[in-house]
Amino acid sequence: MWGEVTAGLMVSRPVLVARLLELEAAGALTTAHVRAGAQVGGVNVRTVWRWLDAVRTEGRVERRPRARLELSDQAWEVLAQAGGNVSVLHRHLKDAGGEVPSLASLYRVVRRDLEAGRVLPDRVVVRREREEQRTRQALADLALAGTREGGVKKAAACRPPHPVPAASAGLSAGEGGAVAGVALPAGAQLVRTSSVRAVAEAVGQAMATEGAVCVFGAPGRGKTAAVRMALHEVPPGWRVTWVPVRVRPSVSGMRRTVFDALALPGRFPHTSALADAAVAGALREARVLVVDEAQRLPVPCLEYLQSLWDDPGTRITLVLCGSGSERALARLPQLASRVGAWQEVPRLAAAEVPAVVTGFHPLWSTVPAPDLAWIDQSCAHGTFRMWAALTAHLQNALLTTADAAVDRALLRRLSRRVAPPL
Repeated sequence: MWGEVTAGLMVSRPVLVARLLELEAAGALTTAHVRAGAQVGGVNVRTVWRWLDAVRTEGRVERRPRARLELSDQAWEVLAQAGGNVSVLHRHLKDAGGEVPSLASLYRVVRRDLEAGRVLPDRVVVRREREEQRTRQALADLALAGTREGGVKKAAACRPPHPVPAASAGLSAGEGGAVAGVALPAGAQLVRTSSVRAVAEAVGQAMATEGAVCVFGAPGRGKTAAVRMALHEVPPGWRVTWVPVRVRPSVSGMRRTVFDALALPGRFPHTSALADAAVAGALREARVLVVDEAQRLPVPCLEYLQSLWDDPGTRITLVLCGSGSERALARLPQLASRVGAWQEVPRLAAAEVPAVVTGFHPLWSTVPAPDLAWIDQSCAHGTFRMWAALTAHLQNALLTTADAAVDRALLRRLSRRVAPPL
């Protein structure tokens, strides 16, 4: 009969414990009260006695909070290298020593974070990025180590730098190599070419109307550097956010990338609605959202960016940059129709080459103008990335070869090194 009476009753732990404590304070608490409380609480009698003991000893009414298991960025990198194999990560953690969660717990945590939007990079991409980073660091170490040797001072003495005036090189006042995100050879400085000025004008007009601009052109022509130079100093009240585009991005991964790029506080929300609300809230202030390598974006990711830009509460200037970004936008006419400027970055004109490259690095001021034109025609083809690579190789050749002369023989050998095989 008692079971029939309490069948429809269900009392939460705080309410039940509070009532039992009142009875205990009045000296009327009995085991019958505890048994009845266990019945309506859906637990056994010993659990109710433990609840009361927790209040007496710890002052805790709710259940003890559990520590949330989190994986570090290093653990995620190991998981990416293993192609998502959680067992390999578990063995790695055991070999590293310390407290290691169970394999089942690791599976549960990885599944939880992936469902929340965490993207597991492709292991081939991770390995390639690590090798590229090691190569860049090795080149930097080589250059830095060379400057401490006596042979470098000799080479520098043989070829003293002849700085080109800023006006003739096309440099703006105060412009140099200190632009975040632009890697330059040692001693090089950014040059404001006609293409850079055109990109700056297009981006500035887009900021004035909070519109969108697409910067496109063949690889290596300096699109990203031009955008960074244009946004190096933005008006007060504006902020610039660079959104990287990973290989084969998904909408959930793009949402997580934008959240991380905005450096929003707290953990990434577990639902897309909460994540979109947090991102939209951060975009209520004037902000330039630069999406580099936009040609990788599929239509769903482009639709996601369009939804952010179309939100009436956001104030975004959208800059889509990349080789082939104009073709990616053509897949979504709704977004392409909103682009106010299509700015192409062409190859460097032959007439600009002597002034631009000598302003880029003083080493080229020792090379005759006909040789510069020959290099551009036979190898560089007006591509800034090729000129930067040639500059680095020329520096290393002067650092490592005694009495090296900058002549056509050396330039031809270096040109073959940077030119791709046909």
